[in-house]
Amino acid sequence: MKQIIFNRKAKSIQIQPVYYLLVSMVCLLSSCLGDPPGSVKSTSYDVTKPSQVFHWKMTTTWPPNFPVLGEVAEKYAMWVDEASNGQIKIKVYGGGELVPALEAFDAVSNGTIEMGCGASYYWAGKTPAAQFFAAVPFGMNSQQLTSWLETGGGYELWKKTYAKFNLVPFIGGNTGVQMGGWFNKEINSVSDFNGLKMRLPGIGGNVLEKAGGAAILVSGGEIYTSLERGVIDATEWIGPYHDYKMGFHKIAKYYYSPGWHEPGTQFEFFINKQLHDALPPHLQAVLMSASKQAQVWVLAEFDKQNAIFLDKLINEENVEVREFSKQTLDALRAYTKEAIQEMIGNDALSKEVYKSYADFQKKATKWSEITEKAYYNKIQQQ
Repeated sequence: MKQIIFNRKAKSIQIQPVYYLLVSMVCLLSSCLGDPPGSVKSTSYDVTKPSQVFHWKMTTTWPPNFPVLGEVAEKYAMWVDEASNGQIKIKVYGGGELVPALEAFDAVSNGTIEMGCGASYYWAGKTPAAQFFAAVPFGMNSQQLTSWLETGGGYELWKKTYAKFNLVPFIGGNTGVQMGGWFNKEINSVSDFNGLKMRLPGIGGNVLEKAGGAAILVSGGEIYTSLERGVIDATEWIGPYHDYKMGFHKIAKYYYSPGWHEPGTQFEFFINKQLHDALPPHLQAVLMSASKQAQVWVLAEFDKQNAIFLDKLINEENVEVREFSKQTLDALRAYTKEAIQEMIGNDALSKEVYKSYADFQKKATKWSEITEKAYYNKIQQQ
C-alpha cells in the first residue's frame, strides 16, 4: 500500500492516514522512554567501591628509591591500584627492608611476601633456565627479547620454569644494550682479561673466567669502594645514567662499549602463584596489563636518561668512550658458547628454553640485518 501520493495537478503531496499512525507511535514511545538514563552521561559515572581489597607487599632486589628500577616498582603499584579501582593495594619495599635483596625469590615462593621485582638471572642457582629470561651474552636485544617473550613462546616457557617454584612471572622493563664497563687498564685484546678482577655476574662472569679473569660478586652499594681500593680492577653496571650517579668516572680511566654481556637485560615482577591463581580473572588481567606498561616505560626512560648522561660524561667529565675490538668480541663470543653448554648440562628444561631462545634469535637476526642494522648504519643521521 502506498502511503504517499504525488498529485501533479495540485502540485502537492497527499499523505495517507497510515503515515500519521506511524508518527503518533514514535512520539508515544519517545515520551514513555524519556531522557537517556544518567548512567550514560559522560559526567555521571559513579565509582563503585570494591567489596574486597587486597593489601600486598612487594620486595625488590634494588636499593630503596633506586633510579628507574625502583621507580617502576612504585609506578607498577600505582597502575595496578588505578586499574583495579583500588582493589589491589601494593606497598613497595627496597632490597633489605623486608628481606635481603637476593632472598626475594624464596620469600615470594613460600608466601611470606606476595610479590617481588628483580631480574631472573639472580635465580640461576635455583634453575639454570632462569637466566635466559634476563640476559645472555651476545644474545637478543630488548626488541628481539620482548618479541620472543610476547609472541615467540618465551613467556610460556618462563611460566613453566617458575611454576615449580610456586611463582608467576611478568615482564617488568628492559635496559636496552648496556655499556661494557669501567676499567683501570686498557683492553686491546682478549688476553688483557687475563688476571683481571671484575664485577660481572651471570653467564658473563663465566665467560670472563674462561678468558682468564676472575668474576667477583659485589653488591651495588660496594662497587665504588671496591673499585677505588683495588679489590676489583673493573666493573660493569648498566649505562651512562646509573654509571654517572655512581661516580665511576672519578675512579676508573677507561669506559668501554658495547655491553656484550648484557645486550638487553629483561626485568621482572613475580607473584606467588597460589595467590595469583585465586584472584578473579579481571584482577589477573590488571596485573598483566600493568606489567606491559612497565615494559614500555623502563626502556623509554633508560633511552632518555642514558642519552642525557652520556653527553655529560663526554662533554663535562671528558670521558673517552672506547670500543672493544672485533677480535676481542669474537673471542668472548666463542667462550660464551662454551659457557652456555656447560651451564645447561643435562638439565632438560634449560635445553628446551635455550633451543627456543636460540631458534628465535637466529630468525630475528636475519630480519634485523636488513632493517635495524641498516637503519643505524645508513639511515640514522650521524
